[in-house]
This record gives sequence, C-alpha cells and structure tokens, in this order.
Amino acid sequence: MSADTTAEAAGGQGESVTPAASHRHPPLTGGSLVMGTLALSLATFMNVLDTSIANVSLPAIAGNLGVSPQQGTWVITSFGVANAISVPLTGWLTQRFGSARLFVTSVLLFVLASWLCGLAPSLEVLIAARVLQGLVAGPMIPLSQTLLLTSYPPQRAGMALAMWAMTTLIAPVTGPLLGGWITDNLSWPWIFYINIPVGLGAALVAWRIYRPRETPTRQLPIDSIGLGLLVLWVGALQIMLDKGKELEWFESGQIVALGVIALVGFAVFVAWELTEEHPVVDLRLFARRNFLVGTVALAAAYALFFGNIVLLPMWLQQYMGYTATYAGFAMAPVGLLAILLSPYVGKNVTRVDPRRFTTVAFLVFALVLWMRSHFTVQTDLGHIMIPTIIQGAALAFFFIPLSAITLSGLSIEQRPAASGLSNFARITAGSMGTSIATTLWDDRATMHHAHLTEKLTQGDAAFHEALGGLSRAGLSMEQAAAQINRLIDQQAFTRAADDIFLGSVWLFLLLIPLVWMARPARDAESVDAGGAH
Repeated sequence: MSADTTAEAAGGQGESVTPAASHRHPPLTGGSLVMGTLALSLATFMNVLDTSIANVSLPAIAGNLGVSPQQGTWVITSFGVANAISVPLTGWLTQRFGSARLFVTSVLLFVLASWLCGLAPSLEVLIAARVLQGLVAGPMIPLSQTLLLTSYPPQRAGMALAMWAMTTLIAPVTGPLLGGWITDNLSWPWIFYINIPVGLGAALVAWRIYRPRETPTRQLPIDSIGLGLLVLWVGALQIMLDKGKELEWFESGQIVALGVIALVGFAVFVAWELTEEHPVVDLRLFARRNFLVGTVALAAAYALFFGNIVLLPMWLQQYMGYTATYAGFAMAPVGLLAILLSPYVGKNVTRVDPRRFTTVAFLVFALVLWMRSHFTVQTDLGHIMIPTIIQGAALAFFFIPLSAITLSGLSIEQRPAASGLSNFARITAGSMGTSIATTLWDDRATMHHAHLTEKLTQGDAAFHEALGGLSRAGLSMEQAAAQINRLIDQQAFTRAADDIFLGSVWLFLLLIPLVWMARPARDAESVDAGGAH
C-alpha cells in the first residue's frame, strides 16, 4: 500500500488512477517517524475521546450549571452537529491552507475550545465552546490519517493505518470509563482540561516534523452556497437524530420539520455540488467503485457497531445494576485483541486481499452479537466480558482493510477530501445507529412487557402468590406491584436488547457481499505502481 494506499491493480477495474504528485515527500525515518506517529495518534485519541467522554458526566454538568438533564444534552448535540459539518470540508480547507498548517491550527484551537469548556460559567457559554470545539475537530481525524500515510514507506502504510485505527476505535470505549472516574474523583471541567497538555504537545511535535513537508496550496473560491446548504441539512439531520427519541420522533412537529429540511437540503446540496466547478465537498469521489463500496460498508458497519456499544452499557446500568465505572470496565477489554492484532493486519493488508480481512471482521462481529443475544438477567460479568474481548479481534480486521479499500487508487491531493468524506459518513452513520438502536430497544421492550403482563391478572395464581409473598415481607400492595413491574421491565428490556443483538448479526452477514463488490489491489507492488507511475 503506497501513498495512494491501495491503488487499483493495474488500473484495470474501470477506474482511472490519478498519478501521485511529483512533490511527494520521502517517508519519515527514525525518531521523526516515531514522534510523528505519536503526535498524530495522541491528537486523534484526544479528538475521538471528546465525542464520548462527556456522556457520563452530563448529570454532573447539568446539576452544576443549574439546568435540566434534557437541556444538558445540548452539550453533546452541539459538538456532534458542528463536527459533522466541518469533517467533509477537510479536502477544501487542505487545498486552501495546507495539511500541516490546517492540522496544527485545528489542534491548537481544539485546546483553546477545551479550556473555554472547562471555564464555562453557564450552559450557553459551554454550548458555544462545544460548537467551536466541534468545528475545529472536524479536519483533525482525516488529516491525521493522511499525514500518517505520507510518513510511512509504501510497504509499511498498512502499519500507519493500524496506528490510526487503534486510537480511533479504543477512544470511544475509554471515554465513558475515564469520564466517569474524572467526574467522581475530580470535577467535570477536568474532562476538558486533560486535553490541554496532550494537545499542546501533539501540536508542537507535529509542527516541527510536518511543517517542512507542507502540501501545496491554492487560492480556491469559496463555494458559499454549497457551504450554506451543508450547514443547513447536516445541522437539521444531526439535531433530528439527537432529539428524535426525546421528542417521540415523527409524532413531533419539530422532528418532522427537521426531517423535511434535511431531506430537501440534502437533495439541493447534491445537485449543486455535482455542478459546481469548485465544490466545497467533492461528491464526484463516489463515482469511484472502491470509494463508494468502502464508504457505504464502513458507514453501515460502524452504525451497527456504535449502536450496539451504546446499547450494552445502557442495559448494564439501567437494568443490571452496574455503576457507570463498572459498565466501563465491562467494555474496556475490547482493546486487548485490537492492540495485539492491529499490527499484524497493518503489516499484511498489502499482501492479503483486504476484502478477506473485512469478511473476517464481519463474521467475528456476527459471532460476538450472537453470543450477546443469549444474555439473560442472570448473566454475570465474566460472561459479559467474553464477547467483548473477542470483539477486539473484529475491530483489528475492520477499520484498516476498509480504509485501504476506501482510499484505493486516490492521489495524495484527493486523499484529504476522501478521508474527510468517508469519516463524515462514518460519524453520521454512528449517530443514526445510536438513535435507531435506542428507539428499537424501547419499542421492543414495550412489546415484550405487554406479552409478559398479558396473563398477569388478579386471578392468576402465580401473580397472587408473588404479591402475597412481597406483602408478607412488609411491602404495601402498591410497593409489591411496583417491585413486580420492575422485574418485568428488567426481563422486557433484556429480551429487547437480545433482539437488537440478533438483528445486528444478520445485518453484518448481509454486508459481506457488499465488500466483495470492491476491486482493491492484490499486493504491495501493484499498489505502489498505481500511484507512482
């Protein structure tokens, strides 16, 4: 996999391969390579961590600022909306300002926004700071990926993707655990303050190493109409996804209006960008088979993955009696096999068909979710952690090969735009996966609750005996009925979670044929030839 990652083998799959630019810098070596990889990985980790670290701290933030928990959710929504808007702008911004300058500036502004978040005296100031944080966070992940790829020689580019993938996948799992510990032992502003030393160090090292390797810039005109349309439809979509469950989805006029704005805005945006000479988002990348297949597979799989990793700790905390910290411990082992296997996948992704690796990932995801679909209210922590540990193997085989497929055959100039667009699809799909999973969970739980209670009447012997036993234990009739209802809820939501897990099994299996529609390179030599001639 070269600087073009995984170019089309011999260019013979109906896609033209754009030659790499003559200004391509030589790979980094020695200490510069190590420090550059570390700086980019830390910046990525800090960025992704902030998408999830605030979730478990919301009650503390809302209480401290004197607002309701519902109002406090705007701390999450504001970041998500701003981030989703800025990610697809990465390609245009890189051409305008250069990759190194844009990356370092984004990291420094992210540090500033984190400091402002921690100092916020009110919810309004905190939301404004989170909007700034989300906007400047957008280019960081795509640029960290592309800068890493230019740092490594072609035969080791898979290792670069492995480093990037580990930080991208482990941070969402670490976030709730770290956020819960900081909130319990320090105070909520520290979930933002911890970014300051990490960000400053990463920015300093990245500037020293990548400034001499700056990419050329062009004075591109601003596609103001395209930018306005992007802000409109992405903002409407993200707010709809974040607030849909709270507002009962399409029973709410606000959600209907947001849905219409998002749909119409998206249609006009696509039509405009495809005809604009200097589009703010290069949608023509979807004309490339590998980019289209890789992005769709990545987005769909990430929606399933993220929806399930949000659902599992919710079930553990709400119906299995786990604290936020212990729920985080139950999720933490996912990183073990991911860390161990990612270097192997990165080393061999240029030698083995990445579609084979992706197929392994989807099969392991299906196995993990099938195991979870057998969870009951008696399942102990050990049995909960077994599929979590196995899932680490799926993560190692998931991001790296799909990133290789997605960036296949693209030149150095195209990669920032492609990485930004594919990451935008992944982030948006993650929001959709979370909304769909939690909504289906509630709906299926309501159905199971109805099925479990339809035979429980005052005339039912078992029900009457249970009420009597609880009454003899000192509970009033109302308290006894509430206790039985709580037990039924526990069973209903457990069965509903099992339904989601089992449905996800089949969806992962259905994604396997999609991956095989891509046509990536078969070996490192043909990959490098795709971008070097």
